[in-house]
Amino acid sequence: MTTRILSIKEMIYDKTFAEELARDLLKINAVILRPDNPFSWASGWNSPIYCDNRLTLRYPEIRKKIARKLTDAIEKHFPDVEVITGTATAGIPHAAWVASNLDKPLAYVRARAKSYGLGNQIEGGVDKGQKTVVIEDLISTGGSAMSVVDALQFIGADVQGVVTIFTYGFDKANEQFDMANLPLYALTDYKTLINVAVDEGYIKKESLQLLNSWRANPETWPN
Repeated sequence: MTTRILSIKEMIYDKTFAEELARDLLKINAVILRPDNPFSWASGWNSPIYCDNRLTLRYPEIRKKIARKLTDAIEKHFPDVEVITGTATAGIPHAAWVASNLDKPLAYVRARAKSYGLGNQIEGGVDKGQKTVVIEDLISTGGSAMSVVDALQFIGADVQGVVTIFTYGFDKANEQFDMANLPLYALTDYKTLINVAVDEGYIKKESLQLLNSWRANPETWPN
C-alpha cells in the first residue's frame, strides 16, 4: 500500500454530516459529557466523556444514515474493496448493513480465536490477497482496531483501511495508523462533538478548556 498519512482534518469524511451525527449521538445519549464528574475507563483513565454507539441500533433513522455514510466513504476511498470486515462486537451490525449496500461479502474478527470447534478468529472468511476494509464503531487508543488489522494481515488479507463512526483523535491512535501506513476515516470526532455540545447547550462554554485538556493528556487528566 502506498504511504498515506492523514491529517486530523482529512480523517473526517464529511464535516457537515460530522456535526449532524454529533447532534444525533448527544440527543440519544450515545455520548454523555460529564467534565465535572468524570467516568472511569477500563484502562484506568479518568474521562469526561462516555460513548456507546451501540445505542444507535435502537434508532433506524440514525443507523441508516450511518450505514449510508460509511458506504459512501468506502465507495470514495476504497473502490476496489472485495470484503467488508466488522470488529466484534460493535462493528458487526454496521459492517453488515454496509456489505449489503455494496453487495459484498461480510466477515468479522473476534477479539480472540474460539477455544472450540475449528478455533476460528475470522468469521465469514477473508481469503489471502483479498482487499478488505475494517469497520469499527469507535477509535480510542486504536488498539482493538489494530488487533483486527493484524489478524487479517496474518492470513494474508490486503487491509485497505479503517472506517469508524467516532474517533477521539488521540495521538497514540493516530501514530499507530501512521506506522501501519493505514488510512483512517471517521464520520465524526471528539472535537466536533464538544463544539456541537456547547452550541446545543449540553455543556457550558467554560467547560471547553477542561475537555480540551483531557483530549491532550488523557492518561494523566485531570492532574
